[in-house]
Amino acid sequence: MKKSILFAFMLLISFSHARMVDAIAMIVEGEPVTTAEIRAVQSQAGISRQKAIDLLIQDRLQKAAMKEIVVPESDIDREISRIAQQNGLTISKMQKILKQQGTSWSKYRESIRNLLKKRVFFREKVAQNIPTPSKDELKLFYENHKSEFKIPSVINVTEYSAPTEKKIKQFLKDRNTKGVRSKKMAKHTKNMNPALMGMLLQTPEGKFTTPINAGDRYVVYRVRSKQGRVQMPFESARSAVTARWRQQQQEQALKDYFKKMKTEANIQIIRR
Repeated sequence: MKKSILFAFMLLISFSHARMVDAIAMIVEGEPVTTAEIRAVQSQAGISRQKAIDLLIQDRLQKAAMKEIVVPESDIDREISRIAQQNGLTISKMQKILKQQGTSWSKYRESIRNLLKKRVFFREKVAQNIPTPSKDELKLFYENHKSEFKIPSVINVTEYSAPTEKKIKQFLKDRNTKGVRSKKMAKHTKNMNPALMGMLLQTPEGKFTTPINAGDRYVVYRVRSKQGRVQMPFESARSAVTARWRQQQQEQALKDYFKKMKTEANIQIIRR
């Protein structure tokens, strides 16, 4: 578990934070890209040298575009708390795992800062240019990507409930079940509340959902397993179809943005 959690943490660290001392291959908007970085990205991502170069150029261009973006420390704290909670960890436990793997806390915080900067950059520079899809566009997308909209027929969970939000959040931090009720159950997706289904589908096996206000109590679910595969009808899958359509549009919009930016950028090739 620690290994998979750490891998997720490390994915958040930008390529620019894993630099190795080596010969400079190119300079992008005043920022060097080394041959060692290119090899590292090739190896880590399993891609060609040219694709690795393209990714690193995009990384430097994005870094240049984000220079004026300021992320408050409180936003970094909230994001780290969210990641810790999602992985069932306390902050101190997260720090310990990172330290064991040779990643300092300050370096990890900086990686989160860059992640949040990228979100702001995307929201302000790219997302606003993506149109709202029509129902016909979504239906066509659904028909062309039906295999992507199959879901488990049953999600096995353990439900934990407490009378207050404070108590359930404390449980997520320390796993102390005093004053917290628990019961195992099988949730059938066919008749499940769409909001709850979406939350459970997005929660990996072995992880907890965020707290839910159930009126007279607060609830979290730990997903134990997901079984079976069923095709979601379009209307049931519409929110997922919209999200997947938007993701595809975002990827293309981002690619187009950097393609245009690259034509105007100052890129000096030192060695090939």
